[in-house]
Amino acid sequence: MKITINSPLDMHLHLRDEDMLNLVAPFSTKYFSWGLIMPNLVTPIKTKQDVISYKKRILDSTKWEDFTPYMTVFFYEGLNYEILKELKNEILAIKMYPDWVTTNSNWWIKSIDLEKIWHIFEAMEKLEIPLCIHWETNDFVMDREKNFIAIYEMLAKTYPKLKIIMEHITSKDLANLLDQYENLYATITLHHLLITLDDVAWWLLQPHLFCKPIAKRPEDREALLNLALNAHKKVMFGSDSAPHPKEKKEAEFCSAWIFTSPIALQCLVELFEKHNKLGNLQAFVSDNAQKIYWIKPIEKIVTLEKKDYIVPKNYGEVVPFMAWKTVSWSVI
Repeated sequence: MKITINSPLDMHLHLRDEDMLNLVAPFSTKYFSWGLIMPNLVTPIKTKQDVISYKKRILDSTKWEDFTPYMTVFFYEGLNYEILKELKNEILAIKMYPDWVTTNSNWWIKSIDLEKIWHIFEAMEKLEIPLCIHWETNDFVMDREKNFIAIYEMLAKTYPKLKIIMEHITSKDLANLLDQYENLYATITLHHLLITLDDVAWWLLQPHLFCKPIAKRPEDREALLNLALNAHKKVMFGSDSAPHPKEKKEAEFCSAWIFTSPIALQCLVELFEKHNKLGNLQAFVSDNAQKIYWIKPIEKIVTLEKKDYIVPKNYGEVVPFMAWKTVSWSVI
């Protein structure tokens, strides 16, 4: 048995830089047509020259594959209409992080005092630049997404023509929010479709399953599965694949995030087959994103066959999601 996917897209991808970039980028470029690249490097991507330079480094590391990196820049308080206008042809979206909520986010947005940055949202709305948000409050870890709902609602109401992507949603509360506002969309990761907090910390702590936003309850996972398996038109696949060296994951102060790029498509096919929803996979991993972002990726056919694949224990210094486990599908 075989299945083909036309131009699979990864709408939320961390490729890091330098040696780590060279290690992990080929796994995305082999299996995906293009990816939306996150800007939270140690020195964040914020200017036109930053974007051009980083894109070149990505292309240099992946020159043997048909892959297009679509770029983002860090949202910061100095942005304005003129800067955004200059950036528009080099980027697909702006990525917003609050201070200290995730890896390398301790740079720009220090609070949720949005009145100081209304003019940026107005400019993005006029220029039709989407806003991607990883936003959690600094409350109890299980409630951080839910407690940000009021901000999403305020933005959606105030800027109805601003396309807002709620990144890597993990809760039923955000899943339910999608249909309440026309301009709200979402990405969903592989790992949040498969794991709950029990998998992370039920018996022995599993550092390679620790991510932010943290995996939630079974009912939250079910809400995400309902959206993804039925290819809800406002959701799309974004792996949020983000590598860390093993020494930083298996450590006293464990780094967040999960490396899924090498096995994302195989696991998604297995998951959709299990639920008799293979007919919806193409929309989830490609078609929906094309409509949401108004883009047409290069054509790239990826074929998978029903053949066991044993996930390696590591790729260089990085331990992947599902290391040592067997997936029932392989990429040809």
